[in-house]
Amino acid sequence: MTSPHSTAKTIVITGASGGLGAAAARQLHRTCPQDNLVIIGRNPEKTRAVAEEVGGQYFLADFESLGQVRRLAGELSELEHIHALGNNAGGIFDGPSTTADGFERTWQVNVVAPFLLTSLLREKLRADSANVVQTASLANFLMSNFDPNDPNTVEHFSPERAYGNAKLGDILLTRYFDAHGLNAVSFHPGVLATDFSKSSTGMMSRIYSGFLSKTFGKPADGADSLAYYLTGTEGIHFESGEYYNDKRKPGLQRPIAKKLSVARRIFDDLGRRLNVEW
Repeated sequence: MTSPHSTAKTIVITGASGGLGAAAARQLHRTCPQDNLVIIGRNPEKTRAVAEEVGGQYFLADFESLGQVRRLAGELSELEHIHALGNNAGGIFDGPSTTADGFERTWQVNVVAPFLLTSLLREKLRADSANVVQTASLANFLMSNFDPNDPNTVEHFSPERAYGNAKLGDILLTRYFDAHGLNAVSFHPGVLATDFSKSSTGMMSRIYSGFLSKTFGKPADGADSLAYYLTGTEGIHFESGEYYNDKRKPGLQRPIAKKLSVARRIFDDLGRRLNVEW
């Protein structure tokens, strides 16, 4: 991949202690060695190892705790610049399980936490015309049955439906960020052999640990797309507010995922609850 920029950038990637995030950091280190990569993860040893490998900084946060997300935002606000933020942390979980913050775990980790982190950094991101990239998924189309009255998917819960709804939520979040002046994009990285489903015992976990998983792509296969959007230029490499299956290819999404009115309803309400009104 050829870098769309030549000057040094500061790029923050969450969920980067392994899988897609780590693979994207490694690719960016190879193709954009001048950039400052900031690695965010839960596991101290793994996160530090990836940061050392790419010559970057690292910070720790578990997105199941919004207190840790707020602390992380404070730490990141001390950076001189943030030119790109990859909201890549996520997962599929059994449940419904309510966190100490009062949200269903799947919704919090995949949607609430990145919304809060981006909200707290929004002025810094605007100042640098930063790209804000959400790692979404085709699961938004295949597994979701999204009810704006129950974004946490407490009713009729299954790990797969909650995950699909959360990935649809990430697409709505992209539209919300775009409507508030950020360069925002979401994408499907492909079906990759990563550890993201190991926290669930549902159908997805069985698929990802079974024979079919041998046909899945490697994290490096999806890393190219994440790196592309993190380093791209809005209007050239992507259109802000959109969701892509691959570079410049529109991704399959349910009609409700395209509705800015739904995005405003959900995230205006969430912003008031978290005291980060836009």
